[in-house]
Amino acid sequence: MQNEIGSYDAKTKLPEILRRVESGEAFTITNRGKPIADLIPCRSGGRAKTKAAISNILNAKKHKLSDQALKDLIGSGRK
Repeated sequence: MQNEIGSYDAKTKLPEILRRVESGEAFTITNRGKPIADLIPCRSGGRAKTKAAISNILNAKKHKLSDQALKDLIGSGRK
């Protein structure tokens, strides 16, 4: 569900609203109760994060560890 916010409040609280939109919230900006615009998160920002995550996973898969090296890493993590 989108939050409704008046145009004056949108103007005065823009930095806060943009942070909330960046975290995934959506707003409908109204003027005298009439919906004027929808403020929604940008899809391209999510795509960039997804592409970076996929790239990191693929890079991690390229590095193979021997069974002994894996056991050593596991053992060093337990203290």
